[in-house]
Amino acid sequence: MLLSRNHRRVHKLLDMILHFNNSIAFSSIHRQNQCQRFDLSRVSFTVRSFQIESCIRKDKSELQQQSSHLPTRFFVNTVSRAIRNQAQEALFDYLHYTRSFTFTDAEHISKNSPHFMSNLLSKIDDNHKDISRGLNKFLRYNPINEFEPFFESLGLCPSEFEPFLPKKLMYLSDDGIMFENFHALCNYGIPRGKIGRIYKEARGIFRYESGMLALKLRDYENLGLSKTTVIKLVSSCPLLLVGGVDAEFASVVDKLKGLEVGCDWLGRDLSDRKTYSWRRILETIEFLDKVGCKEEKLSSLLKTYPALVIEGSGKKFYVLFGRLFKVGFQVNEIYRLFIDNPEMLSDKCVKNIQKTLDFLFAIKMETQFITKILLSHMELIGSCSLQAPRTACISLNVGQDELCQILKKEPLRLFSFVSSTTKKRKSKLLSEDSRKYAEKTAFLLRLGYVENSDEMVKALKQFRGRGDQLQERFDCLVKAGLNHNVVTEIIKHAPMILNLSKDAIEKKIHSLTELLGYPIESLVSFPAYLCYDMQRIHHRFSMYLWLRERDAAKPMLSPSTILTCGDARFVKYFVNVHPEGPAIWESINQSST
Repeated sequence: MLLSRNHRRVHKLLDMILHFNNSIAFSSIHRQNQCQRFDLSRVSFTVRSFQIESCIRKDKSELQQQSSHLPTRFFVNTVSRAIRNQAQEALFDYLHYTRSFTFTDAEHISKNSPHFMSNLLSKIDDNHKDISRGLNKFLRYNPINEFEPFFESLGLCPSEFEPFLPKKLMYLSDDGIMFENFHALCNYGIPRGKIGRIYKEARGIFRYESGMLALKLRDYENLGLSKTTVIKLVSSCPLLLVGGVDAEFASVVDKLKGLEVGCDWLGRDLSDRKTYSWRRILETIEFLDKVGCKEEKLSSLLKTYPALVIEGSGKKFYVLFGRLFKVGFQVNEIYRLFIDNPEMLSDKCVKNIQKTLDFLFAIKMETQFITKILLSHMELIGSCSLQAPRTACISLNVGQDELCQILKKEPLRLFSFVSSTTKKRKSKLLSEDSRKYAEKTAFLLRLGYVENSDEMVKALKQFRGRGDQLQERFDCLVKAGLNHNVVTEIIKHAPMILNLSKDAIEKKIHSLTELLGYPIESLVSFPAYLCYDMQRIHHRFSMYLWLRERDAAKPMLSPSTILTCGDARFVKYFVNVHPEGPAIWESINQSST
Protein backbone atom coordinates (compact mmCIF):
# COMPACT_ATOMS: atom_id res chain seq x y z
CA MET A 1 0.00 0.00 0.00
CA LEU A 2 2.82 2.37 0.86
CA LEU A 3 4.51 1.56 -2.41
CA SER A 4 1.38 2.24 -4.44
CA ARG A 5 0.90 5.60 -2.66
CA ASN A 6 4.50 6.60 -3.44
CA HIS A 7 4.04 5.41 -7.00
CA ARG A 8 1.04 7.73 -7.43
CA ARG A 9 2.98 10.68 -5.98
CA VAL A 10 5.86 10.16 -8.46
CA HIS A 11 3.38 10.04 -11.36
CA LYS A 12 1.75 13.26 -10.17
CA LEU A 13 5.11 15.00 -9.84
CA LEU A 14 6.10 13.91 -13.36
CA ASP A 15 2.82 15.26 -14.76
CA MET A 16 3.46 18.64 -13.11
CA ILE A 17 6.99 18.83 -14.55
CA LEU A 18 5.72 17.91 -18.02
CA HIS A 19 2.97 20.55 -17.84
CA PHE A 20 5.48 23.19 -16.67
CA ASN A 21 7.93 22.39 -19.52
CA ASN A 22 5.15 22.57 -22.11
CA SER A 23 4.05 25.99 -20.87
CA ILE A 24 7.63 27.29 -21.07
CA ALA A 25 8.04 25.90 -24.58
CA PHE A 26 4.72 27.46 -25.65
CA SER A 27 5.66 30.89 -24.20
CA SER A 28 9.10 30.80 -25.88
CA ILE A 29 7.51 29.93 -29.25
CA HIS A 30 4.97 32.74 -28.73
CA ARG A 31 7.74 35.23 -27.98
CA GLN A 32 9.71 34.02 -30.99
CA ASN A 33 6.70 34.49 -33.24
CA GLN A 34 6.22 38.01 -31.89
CA CYS A 35 9.86 38.84 -32.62
CA GLN A 36 9.52 37.44 -36.11
CA ARG A 37 6.35 39.43 -36.69
CA PHE A 38 7.73 42.81 -35.57
CA ASP A 39 11.47 42.60 -36.45
CA LEU A 40 11.89 40.46 -39.52
CA SER A 41 15.04 42.32 -40.57
CA ARG A 42 17.01 40.69 -37.77
CA VAL A 43 15.95 37.14 -38.42
CA SER A 44 18.74 34.80 -39.45
CA PHE A 45 18.42 31.10 -39.97
CA THR A 46 21.27 28.80 -39.02
CA VAL A 47 21.28 25.15 -39.85
CA ARG A 48 22.76 23.21 -37.00
CA SER A 49 23.14 19.52 -36.40
CA PHE A 50 24.15 17.95 -33.13
CA GLN A 51 25.74 14.58 -32.85
CA ILE A 52 27.51 12.66 -30.12
CA GLU A 53 30.69 11.12 -31.41
CA SER A 54 33.22 8.87 -29.82
CA CYS A 55 36.75 10.28 -29.76
CA ILE A 56 38.38 6.96 -28.91
CA ARG A 57 40.82 5.35 -31.36
CA LYS A 58 40.11 7.54 -34.39
CA ASP A 59 42.53 7.17 -37.31
CA LYS A 60 43.34 9.91 -39.80
CA SER A 61 40.68 8.97 -42.35
CA GLU A 62 37.92 8.93 -39.72
CA LEU A 63 38.94 12.35 -38.38
CA GLN A 64 39.00 13.78 -41.89
CA GLN A 65 35.52 12.39 -42.58
CA GLN A 66 34.16 13.85 -39.32
CA SER A 67 35.63 17.27 -40.07
CA SER A 68 33.88 17.38 -43.45
CA HIS A 69 30.48 16.61 -41.86
CA LEU A 70 30.60 19.17 -39.07
CA PRO A 71 27.78 21.74 -38.97
CA THR A 72 28.21 24.48 -41.59
CA ARG A 73 27.32 28.11 -41.10
CA PHE A 74 26.14 30.28 -43.99
CA PHE A 75 27.61 33.81 -43.92
CA VAL A 76 25.33 36.62 -45.06
CA ASN A 77 27.95 39.37 -44.65
CA THR A 78 31.61 39.24 -45.59
CA VAL A 79 34.11 38.36 -42.86
CA SER A 80 35.50 41.42 -41.10
CA ARG A 81 39.21 42.15 -41.09
CA ALA A 82 39.45 41.53 -37.32
CA ILE A 83 37.91 38.06 -37.64
CA ARG A 84 40.06 37.25 -40.66
CA ASN A 85 43.23 38.28 -38.78
CA GLN A 86 42.28 36.12 -35.79
CA ALA A 87 41.57 33.18 -38.08
CA GLN A 88 44.87 33.60 -39.91
CA GLU A 89 46.74 33.75 -36.62
CA ALA A 90 45.03 30.56 -35.38
CA LEU A 91 45.89 28.71 -38.59
CA PHE A 92 49.46 30.02 -38.42
CA ASP A 93 49.85 28.79 -34.84
CA TYR A 94 48.47 25.38 -35.80
CA LEU A 95 50.79 24.99 -38.80
CA HIS A 96 53.90 26.44 -37.12
CA TYR A 97 53.67 25.08 -33.57
CA THR A 98 51.50 21.97 -33.88
CA ARG A 99 52.52 20.77 -37.34
CA SER A 100 56.12 22.14 -37.24
CA PHE A 101 55.93 24.10 -40.51
CA THR A 102 58.65 26.72 -40.94
CA PHE A 103 57.70 30.29 -40.05
CA THR A 104 57.69 31.37 -43.72
CA ASP A 105 55.61 28.40 -44.93
CA ALA A 106 53.04 28.76 -42.15
CA GLU A 107 52.73 32.51 -42.65
CA HIS A 108 52.31 32.30 -46.43
CA ILE A 109 49.71 29.52 -46.28
CA SER A 110 47.67 31.18 -43.51
CA LYS A 111 47.61 34.56 -45.32
CA ASN A 112 46.93 33.30 -48.84
CA SER A 113 44.15 30.72 -48.57
CA PRO A 114 40.92 32.79 -48.28
CA HIS A 115 38.54 30.08 -49.57
CA PHE A 116 39.90 27.53 -47.13
CA MET A 117 39.78 30.09 -44.32
CA SER A 118 36.12 30.88 -45.05
CA ASN A 119 35.30 27.17 -44.95
CA LEU A 120 37.23 26.78 -41.71
CA LEU A 121 35.33 29.65 -40.08
CA SER A 122 32.06 27.96 -41.01
CA LYS A 123 32.98 25.05 -38.73
CA ILE A 124 32.85 27.05 -35.49
CA ASP A 125 29.92 28.50 -33.56
CA ASP A 126 28.37 31.63 -35.13
CA ASN A 127 28.25 33.39 -31.75
CA HIS A 128 31.76 32.49 -30.62
CA LYS A 129 33.29 35.70 -29.28
CA ASP A 130 36.92 34.59 -29.44
CA ILE A 131 37.40 33.34 -33.01
CA SER A 132 41.05 32.48 -32.40
CA ARG A 133 40.24 30.37 -29.37
CA GLY A 134 37.35 28.67 -31.17
CA LEU A 135 39.52 27.73 -34.14
CA ASN A 136 42.38 26.55 -31.91
CA LYS A 137 39.95 24.23 -30.15
CA PHE A 138 38.51 22.99 -33.45
CA LEU A 139 41.95 22.33 -34.97
CA ARG A 140 43.06 20.49 -31.84
CA TYR A 141 40.48 17.75 -32.45
CA ASN A 142 39.95 18.02 -36.23
CA PRO A 143 43.12 17.76 -38.33
CA ILE A 144 42.79 19.51 -41.68
CA ASN A 145 43.73 18.36 -45.18
CA GLU A 146 46.87 20.49 -45.49
CA PHE A 147 47.00 20.14 -49.28
CA GLU A 148 43.91 22.38 -49.68
CA PRO A 149 45.30 25.63 -48.15
CA PHE A 150 48.74 24.80 -49.57
CA PHE A 151 47.57 24.60 -53.20
CA GLU A 152 45.38 27.69 -52.75
CA SER A 153 48.35 29.66 -51.40
CA LEU A 154 50.25 28.81 -54.60
CA GLY A 155 47.74 30.78 -56.66
CA LEU A 156 45.29 28.00 -57.61
CA CYS A 157 41.55 28.26 -57.05
CA PRO A 158 39.65 25.27 -55.51
CA SER A 159 38.28 24.10 -58.87
CA GLU A 160 41.85 23.99 -60.25
CA PHE A 161 43.56 22.13 -57.42
CA GLU A 162 40.75 19.67 -56.60
CA PRO A 163 41.99 17.09 -59.17
CA PHE A 164 45.46 17.28 -57.60
CA LEU A 165 44.38 16.42 -54.04
CA PRO A 166 45.86 13.05 -52.97
CA LYS A 167 43.19 10.53 -52.04
CA LYS A 168 44.95 8.90 -49.09
CA LEU A 169 47.10 11.75 -47.76
CA MET A 170 46.25 14.62 -45.41
CA TYR A 171 49.62 15.98 -44.33
CA LEU A 172 52.15 17.70 -46.60
CA SER A 173 54.94 15.90 -44.73
CA ASP A 174 53.55 12.61 -46.14
CA ASP A 175 54.62 13.75 -49.64
CA GLY A 176 58.19 14.73 -48.88
CA ILE A 177 59.40 14.65 -52.52
CA MET A 178 56.78 17.15 -53.67
CA PHE A 179 57.40 19.45 -50.70
CA GLU A 180 61.19 19.33 -51.22
CA ASN A 181 60.87 20.33 -54.90
CA PHE A 182 58.48 23.11 -53.90
CA HIS A 183 61.15 24.46 -51.54
CA ALA A 184 63.76 24.16 -54.30
CA LEU A 185 61.71 26.58 -56.41
CA CYS A 186 61.16 28.92 -53.42
CA ASN A 187 64.84 28.93 -52.48
CA TYR A 188 65.77 29.78 -56.06
CA GLY A 189 63.60 32.90 -55.82
CA ILE A 190 60.41 31.96 -57.69
CA PRO A 191 57.43 33.73 -56.02
CA ARG A 192 55.22 31.25 -54.14
CA GLY A 193 52.06 32.69 -55.68
CA LYS A 194 53.33 31.72 -59.16
CA ILE A 195 54.31 28.14 -58.31
CA GLY A 196 50.65 27.12 -58.71
CA ARG A 197 50.88 27.57 -62.49
CA ILE A 198 54.11 25.56 -62.55
CA TYR A 199 52.41 22.72 -60.63
CA LYS A 200 49.41 22.86 -62.95
CA GLU A 201 51.36 22.79 -66.23
CA ALA A 202 54.47 20.77 -65.28
CA ARG A 203 53.47 18.59 -62.34
CA GLY A 204 56.12 16.01 -63.21
CA ILE A 205 58.96 18.23 -61.99
CA PHE A 206 57.65 17.89 -58.41
CA ARG A 207 58.59 14.19 -58.53
CA TYR A 208 62.24 14.86 -59.38
CA GLU A 209 64.91 13.33 -57.15
CA SER A 210 66.58 15.52 -54.55
CA GLY A 211 68.77 18.24 -56.09
CA MET A 212 67.70 17.53 -59.69
CA LEU A 213 65.42 20.58 -60.01
CA ALA A 214 68.15 22.93 -58.76
CA LEU A 215 70.51 21.52 -61.42
CA LYS A 216 67.95 22.16 -64.19
CA LEU A 217 67.58 25.78 -63.09
CA ARG A 218 71.35 26.14 -63.08
CA ASP A 219 71.53 24.72 -66.62
CA TYR A 220 69.54 27.69 -67.88
CA GLU A 221 71.87 30.07 -66.07
CA ASN A 222 74.75 28.32 -67.84
CA LEU A 223 73.26 29.40 -71.18
CA GLY A 224 74.19 32.95 -70.18
CA LEU A 225 70.95 34.06 -68.53
CA SER A 226 70.80 35.94 -65.24
CA LYS A 227 69.01 34.40 -62.27
CA THR A 228 66.28 37.05 -62.49
CA THR A 229 65.60 36.16 -66.13
CA VAL A 230 65.47 32.43 -65.33
CA ILE A 231 62.90 33.11 -62.59
CA LYS A 232 60.75 35.09 -65.04
CA LEU A 233 61.11 32.43 -67.74
CA VAL A 234 60.22 29.51 -65.47
CA SER A 235 57.19 31.39 -64.10
CA SER A 236 56.03 32.14 -67.66
CA CYS A 237 56.99 28.84 -69.31
CA PRO A 238 57.02 25.99 -66.74
CA LEU A 239 57.52 23.37 -69.46
CA LEU A 240 61.14 24.57 -69.83
CA LEU A 241 61.88 22.53 -66.69
CA VAL A 242 60.53 19.28 -68.18
CA GLY A 243 63.26 17.10 -69.67
CA GLY A 244 66.55 18.63 -70.79
CA VAL A 245 67.26 22.20 -71.85
CA ASP A 246 64.75 23.20 -74.54
CA ALA A 247 66.65 23.18 -77.88
CA GLU A 248 64.50 25.86 -79.57
CA PHE A 249 64.81 28.12 -76.55
CA ALA A 250 68.60 27.62 -76.52
CA SER A 251 68.69 28.67 -80.22
CA VAL A 252 66.80 31.89 -79.36
CA VAL A 253 69.32 32.64 -76.60
CA ASP A 254 72.27 32.01 -78.96
CA LYS A 255 70.72 34.39 -81.50
CA LEU A 256 70.30 37.12 -78.87
CA LYS A 257 73.87 36.72 -77.58
CA GLY A 258 75.17 38.18 -80.82
CA LEU A 259 72.98 41.28 -80.46
CA GLU A 260 73.42 44.35 -78.28
CA VAL A 261 70.21 43.66 -76.34
CA GLY A 262 71.66 40.42 -74.95
CA CYS A 263 69.81 37.29 -73.92
CA ASP A 264 68.38 38.84 -70.73
CA TRP A 265 66.13 40.93 -73.00
CA LEU A 266 63.78 37.93 -72.95
CA GLY A 267 62.88 38.38 -69.30
CA ARG A 268 61.63 41.96 -69.65
CA ASP A 269 58.29 41.52 -71.38
CA LEU A 270 57.27 37.92 -70.70
CA SER A 271 53.95 37.44 -68.93
CA ASP A 272 53.11 34.52 -66.64
CA ARG A 273 49.57 34.60 -68.06
CA LYS A 274 50.58 33.67 -71.61
CA THR A 275 52.28 30.82 -73.44
CA TYR A 276 55.09 31.19 -75.96
CA SER A 277 56.35 29.35 -79.05
CA TRP A 278 60.15 29.57 -79.06
CA ARG A 279 60.25 28.20 -82.61
CA ARG A 280 58.03 31.03 -83.86
CA ILE A 281 60.02 33.64 -81.91
CA LEU A 282 63.24 32.32 -83.50
CA GLU A 283 61.66 32.45 -86.98
CA THR A 284 60.52 36.05 -86.40
CA ILE A 285 64.03 37.18 -85.37
CA GLU A 286 65.55 35.39 -88.36
CA PHE A 287 62.97 36.98 -90.68
CA LEU A 288 63.80 40.47 -89.38
CA ASP A 289 67.46 39.70 -89.98
CA LYS A 290 66.67 38.72 -93.59
CA VAL A 291 64.72 41.90 -94.36
CA GLY A 292 67.77 43.98 -93.53
CA CYS A 293 67.58 44.55 -89.74
CA LYS A 294 71.18 43.71 -88.94
CA GLU A 295 72.68 43.65 -85.43
CA GLU A 296 72.48 47.29 -84.24
CA LYS A 297 69.20 48.02 -86.04
CA LEU A 298 67.66 44.72 -84.91
CA SER A 299 68.75 45.39 -81.30
CA SER A 300 67.18 48.84 -81.42
CA LEU A 301 63.99 47.39 -82.90
CA LEU A 302 63.72 44.69 -80.20
CA LYS A 303 64.34 47.25 -77.42
CA THR A 304 61.72 49.68 -78.73
CA TYR A 305 59.08 47.21 -79.95
CA PRO A 306 59.56 43.91 -78.06
CA ALA A 307 55.89 43.03 -78.57
CA LEU A 308 56.45 42.34 -82.29
CA VAL A 309 58.39 39.19 -81.31
CA ILE A 310 57.02 38.39 -77.85
CA GLU A 311 53.29 39.13 -78.19
CA GLY A 312 51.59 36.04 -79.61
CA SER A 313 55.12 34.73 -80.33
CA GLY A 314 55.22 36.88 -83.50
CA LYS A 315 51.79 35.70 -84.67
CA LYS A 316 50.44 39.21 -85.39
CA PHE A 317 53.59 39.97 -87.33
CA TYR A 318 52.97 37.00 -89.64
CA VAL A 319 49.28 37.87 -90.00
CA LEU A 320 50.19 41.42 -91.13
CA PHE A 321 52.80 40.10 -93.55
CA GLY A 322 50.22 37.72 -95.03
CA ARG A 323 47.59 40.43 -95.45
CA LEU A 324 50.00 42.81 -97.18
CA PHE A 325 51.08 40.02 -99.50
CA LYS A 326 47.44 39.27 -100.42
CA VAL A 327 46.78 42.95 -101.16
CA GLY A 328 49.37 42.78 -103.92
CA PHE A 329 52.61 43.85 -102.26
CA GLN A 330 55.78 42.23 -103.54
CA VAL A 331 58.04 40.65 -100.93
CA ASN A 332 60.75 43.27 -101.49
CA GLU A 333 58.13 46.05 -101.01
CA ILE A 334 57.08 44.56 -97.66
CA TYR A 335 60.76 44.37 -96.64
CA ARG A 336 61.20 48.04 -97.53
CA LEU A 337 58.10 48.99 -95.52
CA PHE A 338 59.42 47.22 -92.43
CA ILE A 339 62.87 48.78 -92.71
CA ASP A 340 61.57 52.33 -93.34
CA ASN A 341 58.76 52.11 -90.74
CA PRO A 342 59.83 49.73 -87.92
CA GLU A 343 57.14 51.23 -85.65
CA MET A 344 54.49 49.60 -87.85
CA LEU A 345 55.35 46.31 -86.14
CA SER A 346 54.11 47.50 -82.74
CA ASP A 347 50.88 45.99 -81.47
CA LYS A 348 48.88 49.22 -81.83
CA CYS A 349 50.13 49.97 -85.36
CA VAL A 350 49.30 46.46 -86.53
CA LYS A 351 45.70 46.98 -85.38
CA ASN A 352 45.46 50.37 -87.10
CA ILE A 353 46.90 49.03 -90.38
CA GLN A 354 44.43 46.14 -90.33
CA LYS A 355 41.57 48.59 -89.67
CA THR A 356 42.67 50.68 -92.64
CA LEU A 357 42.79 47.61 -94.89
CA ASP A 358 39.30 46.59 -93.72
CA PHE A 359 38.05 50.15 -94.43
CA LEU A 360 39.47 50.20 -97.98
CA PHE A 361 38.25 46.69 -98.78
CA ALA A 362 34.76 47.58 -97.46
CA ILE A 363 34.44 50.46 -99.99
CA LYS A 364 35.71 48.06 -102.72
CA MET A 365 38.90 49.92 -103.59
CA GLU A 366 41.18 48.16 -106.10
CA THR A 367 44.39 46.60 -104.75
CA GLN A 368 46.73 48.79 -106.80
CA PHE A 369 45.28 51.94 -105.16
CA ILE A 370 45.44 50.34 -101.69
CA THR A 371 49.13 49.51 -102.28
CA LYS A 372 49.83 53.08 -103.36
CA ILE A 373 48.14 54.60 -100.27
CA LEU A 374 49.98 52.24 -97.89
CA LEU A 375 53.38 52.86 -99.46
CA SER A 376 52.93 56.64 -99.37
CA HIS A 377 51.27 57.12 -95.96
CA MET A 378 52.26 54.16 -93.73
CA GLU A 379 53.37 56.41 -90.85
CA LEU A 380 49.97 58.16 -90.69
CA ILE A 381 48.04 54.91 -91.13
CA GLY A 382 49.88 53.29 -88.21
CA SER A 383 49.05 56.19 -85.85
CA CYS A 384 45.33 56.55 -86.65
CA SER A 385 42.33 54.41 -85.77
CA LEU A 386 39.65 54.91 -88.45
CA GLN A 387 35.88 55.05 -88.10
CA ALA A 388 33.63 52.48 -89.77
CA PRO A 389 33.04 53.13 -93.53
CA ARG A 390 29.31 53.60 -92.92
CA THR A 391 30.02 56.45 -90.45
CA ALA A 392 32.33 58.11 -92.99
CA CYS A 393 29.68 57.87 -95.72
CA ILE A 394 27.03 59.43 -93.45
CA SER A 395 29.34 62.33 -92.46
CA LEU A 396 30.00 63.14 -96.16
CA ASN A 397 26.48 62.20 -97.28
CA VAL A 398 27.85 59.97 -100.07
CA GLY A 399 27.66 56.31 -101.01
CA GLN A 400 30.56 53.82 -100.75
CA ASP A 401 31.35 53.96 -104.47
CA GLU A 402 31.53 57.76 -104.40
CA LEU A 403 33.71 57.65 -101.24
CA CYS A 404 36.07 55.27 -103.02
CA GLN A 405 36.46 57.69 -105.95
CA ILE A 406 37.11 60.62 -103.55
CA LEU A 407 39.91 58.75 -101.76
CA LYS A 408 41.55 57.70 -105.02
CA LYS A 409 41.92 61.37 -105.95
CA GLU A 410 42.63 62.68 -102.42
CA PRO A 411 44.14 59.86 -100.28
CA LEU A 412 44.80 62.27 -97.38
CA ARG A 413 41.03 62.68 -96.92
CA LEU A 414 41.16 59.18 -95.41
CA PHE A 415 42.69 60.60 -92.21
CA SER A 416 39.75 62.92 -91.60
CA PHE A 417 37.77 59.81 -90.57
CA VAL A 418 39.74 59.28 -87.36
CA SER A 419 37.70 57.76 -84.48
CA SER A 420 36.48 60.06 -81.68
CA THR A 421 38.47 58.18 -79.00
CA THR A 422 41.74 58.95 -80.81
CA LYS A 423 40.76 62.62 -81.11
CA LYS A 424 39.96 62.84 -77.39
CA ARG A 425 43.24 61.20 -76.41
CA LYS A 426 45.25 63.58 -78.59
CA SER A 427 43.49 66.69 -77.31
CA LYS A 428 44.01 65.60 -73.71
CA LEU A 429 47.73 65.05 -74.23
CA LEU A 430 48.13 68.41 -75.98
CA SER A 431 46.50 70.21 -73.05
CA GLU A 432 49.34 69.20 -70.69
CA ASP A 433 52.43 71.25 -70.15
CA SER A 434 54.43 70.60 -73.34
CA ARG A 435 57.94 70.64 -71.86
CA LYS A 436 57.13 68.40 -68.89
CA TYR A 437 55.17 66.09 -71.13
CA ALA A 438 58.04 65.85 -73.64
CA GLU A 439 60.56 65.00 -70.90
CA LYS A 440 58.34 62.34 -69.38
CA THR A 441 57.52 60.91 -72.78
CA ALA A 442 61.21 60.63 -73.67
CA PHE A 443 61.88 58.83 -70.38
CA LEU A 444 58.97 56.39 -70.86
CA LEU A 445 60.01 55.66 -74.44
CA ARG A 446 63.42 54.64 -73.09
CA LEU A 447 61.61 52.21 -70.76
CA GLY A 448 59.90 50.58 -73.73
CA TYR A 449 56.47 52.24 -73.71
CA VAL A 450 54.78 52.82 -77.09
CA GLU A 451 54.12 56.48 -77.87
CA ASN A 452 50.46 57.62 -77.51
CA SER A 453 49.42 54.15 -76.29
CA ASP A 454 46.93 53.69 -73.44
CA GLU A 455 49.81 52.38 -71.26
CA MET A 456 51.75 55.58 -71.97
CA VAL A 457 48.80 57.78 -70.96
CA LYS A 458 48.37 55.78 -67.73
CA ALA A 459 52.08 55.97 -66.91
CA LEU A 460 52.18 59.74 -67.43
CA LYS A 461 49.54 60.09 -64.69
CA GLN A 462 51.35 57.78 -62.25
CA PHE A 463 54.84 59.34 -62.39
CA ARG A 464 55.35 62.61 -60.53
CA GLY A 465 58.31 64.91 -61.23
CA ARG A 466 60.27 66.08 -64.22
CA GLY A 467 61.75 63.69 -66.73
CA ASP A 468 65.30 64.33 -65.52
CA GLN A 469 64.25 63.57 -61.90
CA LEU A 470 62.64 60.29 -62.93
CA GLN A 471 65.78 59.33 -64.84
CA GLU A 472 67.95 60.20 -61.83
CA ARG A 473 65.87 57.92 -59.55
CA PHE A 474 65.95 55.16 -62.15
CA ASP A 475 69.75 55.45 -62.45
CA CYS A 476 70.00 55.25 -58.66
CA LEU A 477 68.60 51.69 -58.77
CA VAL A 478 70.88 50.73 -61.66
CA LYS A 479 73.97 52.05 -59.81
CA ALA A 480 72.97 49.95 -56.78
CA GLY A 481 73.69 46.85 -58.88
CA LEU A 482 70.45 45.97 -60.65
CA ASN A 483 70.32 45.24 -64.36
CA HIS A 484 68.74 47.98 -66.52
CA ASN A 485 66.03 45.58 -67.78
CA VAL A 486 65.31 44.38 -64.25
CA VAL A 487 64.82 47.95 -63.01
CA THR A 488 62.49 48.59 -65.95
CA GLU A 489 60.41 45.56 -64.95
CA ILE A 490 60.31 46.67 -61.29
CA ILE A 491 59.16 50.17 -62.27
CA LYS A 492 56.41 48.80 -64.51
CA HIS A 493 55.07 46.68 -61.63
CA ALA A 494 55.56 49.29 -58.88
CA PRO A 495 55.64 52.76 -60.54
CA MET A 496 55.22 54.56 -57.21
CA ILE A 497 58.91 53.82 -56.50
CA LEU A 498 59.98 56.62 -58.86
CA ASN A 499 57.86 59.08 -56.88
CA LEU A 500 60.35 58.76 -54.00
CA SER A 501 63.30 61.10 -53.74
CA LYS A 502 66.79 59.91 -54.68
CA ASP A 503 67.96 60.25 -51.04
CA ALA A 504 65.09 58.10 -49.74
CA ILE A 505 65.84 55.36 -52.29
CA GLU A 506 69.56 55.36 -51.41
CA LYS A 507 68.89 55.19 -47.63
CA LYS A 508 66.50 52.27 -47.99
CA ILE A 509 68.88 50.36 -50.27
CA HIS A 510 71.70 50.96 -47.75
CA SER A 511 69.57 49.52 -44.91
CA LEU A 512 68.76 46.44 -46.99
CA THR A 513 72.22 45.64 -48.33
CA GLU A 514 74.63 47.04 -45.72
CA LEU A 515 72.78 46.54 -42.43
CA LEU A 516 70.99 43.26 -43.16
CA GLY A 517 73.41 41.96 -45.77
CA TYR A 518 70.73 41.03 -48.28
CA PRO A 519 71.54 41.04 -52.01
CA ILE A 520 70.15 43.94 -54.03
CA GLU A 521 68.20 41.31 -56.06
CA SER A 522 65.82 41.01 -53.08
CA LEU A 523 64.03 44.06 -54.51
CA VAL A 524 62.95 42.01 -57.54
CA SER A 525 60.60 39.81 -55.50
CA PHE A 526 59.64 42.58 -53.04
CA PRO A 527 59.84 46.02 -54.75
CA ALA A 528 57.23 47.38 -52.32
CA TYR A 529 60.05 47.44 -49.72
CA LEU A 530 61.12 50.84 -51.07
CA CYS A 531 57.65 52.26 -50.37
CA TYR A 532 57.72 51.54 -46.63
CA ASP A 533 58.36 54.34 -44.12
CA MET A 534 62.05 54.69 -43.16
CA GLN A 535 61.21 54.66 -39.45
CA ARG A 536 59.38 51.32 -39.75
CA ILE A 537 62.32 49.86 -41.70
CA HIS A 538 64.86 51.11 -39.12
CA HIS A 539 62.89 49.88 -36.08
CA ARG A 540 62.09 46.43 -37.39
CA PHE A 541 65.47 45.75 -38.98
CA SER A 542 67.23 46.84 -35.77
CA MET A 543 65.12 44.43 -33.70
CA TYR A 544 65.64 41.60 -36.19
CA LEU A 545 69.42 42.19 -36.25
CA TRP A 546 69.53 42.05 -32.46
CA LEU A 547 67.68 38.71 -32.49
CA ARG A 548 69.84 37.35 -35.30
CA GLU A 549 73.04 38.11 -33.38
CA ARG A 550 71.71 35.96 -30.51
CA ASP A 551 70.52 33.11 -32.77
CA ALA A 552 66.93 33.84 -31.78
CA ALA A 553 65.81 34.36 -35.38
CA LYS A 554 66.52 32.71 -38.71
CA PRO A 555 69.50 34.32 -40.48
CA MET A 556 67.86 35.22 -43.81
CA LEU A 557 64.15 35.89 -43.33
CA SER A 558 62.70 37.73 -46.31
CA PRO A 559 62.24 41.51 -45.84
CA SER A 560 58.53 41.07 -46.62
CA THR A 561 58.13 38.79 -43.58
CA ILE A 562 59.74 41.41 -41.33
CA LEU A 563 57.90 44.47 -42.69
CA THR A 564 54.43 43.40 -43.81
CA CYS A 565 53.08 41.85 -40.59
CA GLY A 566 51.07 44.02 -38.19
CA ASP A 567 52.54 45.56 -35.02
CA ALA A 568 50.93 43.04 -32.66
CA ARG A 569 52.15 40.12 -34.75
CA PHE A 570 55.67 41.55 -34.95
CA VAL A 571 55.81 41.95 -31.17
CA LYS A 572 54.59 38.37 -30.70
CA TYR A 573 57.05 36.70 -33.08
CA PHE A 574 60.03 39.07 -33.13
CA VAL A 575 60.04 40.74 -29.71
CA ASN A 576 58.57 38.34 -27.15
CA VAL A 577 60.61 35.38 -28.44
CA HIS A 578 63.56 36.53 -26.29
CA PRO A 579 63.42 37.41 -22.54
CA GLU A 580 65.21 40.72 -23.16
CA GLY A 581 63.27 41.44 -26.35
CA PRO A 582 60.59 43.79 -24.90
CA ALA A 583 63.21 46.01 -23.24
CA ILE A 584 65.29 46.23 -26.44
CA TRP A 585 62.20 46.98 -28.54
CA GLU A 586 61.20 49.79 -26.15
CA SER A 587 64.69 51.33 -26.29
CA ILE A 588 64.68 51.19 -30.13
CA ASN A 589 61.36 53.04 -30.21
CA GLN A 590 62.47 55.63 -27.64
CA SER A 591 65.73 56.35 -29.47
CA SER A 592 63.83 57.72 -32.48
CA THR A 593 61.48 59.99 -30.50
